[in-house]
This record gives sequence, structure tokens and C-alpha cells, in this order.
Amino acid sequence: MDEKEPTRVGAAVKRRRRTLQLTLAVVASRSGLSVPFLSQVENERARPSRRSLDLLAEALETTAGELIAAAEATRTVDVVRAGEHAPGLPEGVRPLVRGRHQLHAMEFTGEQDAGREFQHRNDELLYVADGAVEIEAEGRAHRLGRGDTLYLSGGVRHRWRATEPGTRLLVVAVADHVEAEET
Repeated sequence: MDEKEPTRVGAAVKRRRRTLQLTLAVVASRSGLSVPFLSQVENERARPSRRSLDLLAEALETTAGELIAAAEATRTVDVVRAGEHAPGLPEGVRPLVRGRHQLHAMEFTGEQDAGREFQHRNDELLYVADGAVEIEAEGRAHRLGRGDTLYLSGGVRHRWRATEPGTRLLVVAVADHVEAEET
């Protein structure tokens, strides 16, 4: 980490604090840093010095390196071009997000017939960009055309198939490795 340009670690700090179920006051007490300063760090209005980051990491039972790595992973900016195809995937199936992130997105083009039943841990949204699909969810068939969406909460069994040539279906979901919070 460059001492002249401290890393933005707010989201990683907040995520770690919540994972440990700690309040800002407890982290402040453990680290010797003030609650207002910690709040500013978490909300990206302040960047901790290397010394403050070390104190904060110790209070959160981790290392400064782990916090920085977690922060960098959440800051990924990546462009997936229209013509790109991922190796190992069948023709007409393209990831819209590369890597392991909280969001999973795929594009299915052509006369795809998924055939098999799916059940995902977290919520997902299916959007018909072109053409039409038929989606069976919880024993009911739903016909969707261009511009239509279908939302499925986590755990809903479903299957889908394209019903017109040239169909493009976008599937956006909270990744399976993400622990959904109860509301």
C-alpha cells in the first residue's frame, strides 16, 4: 500500500465488523480510534493511515492486508465486450460478470432449452431482451416476451426454455456464495 495514497477500505471494514457482530463503539474501544472516525472510514469519507489501519485490523481480528484485499475485490471494474465468449461454456451462453462477485449475470442467446430444473440459494431476475421464453416456476407456466421480467426468490424451483429463434435472456442473480440477510 502506498503511504501517500491510503486505500479506501470502508466497505471491507463495515462488512468485517458486521460479520463479527460488533458495534462501532466496541471497535473504537478495541482500536483506540474514535467512533466518528470509524464511521467516516466505513462511509468512505475518511481513509485510515497505515497505523490506523493496523489498529483497526487488530480490533477486527484480521490483518491490514486482508482488509486491503477485501477492499480491492469489491472495487473491481471490468468490461465484458459483446463478442467475448468464455471457454468451457456452450455456444449461446455468456457470462456478463467475470470472477467471483456478489452478483452473477449470464446471457443466453438462441434457442436455448435449459430443460433441467434449477433451484438457486438466492434471489434472481430473468429479463427477456429479445424473443420469448416460457418459464415454469412453482408448478405454473409463465410466458414472457421482449422487455418482460420474472423475479424469483431464493429457493424457488424453476426451468425455462426459449420459444422463439433469436431469443436473448439475461439472468441476474445474487451469487450462491453470498449469505442473504433475513428481512
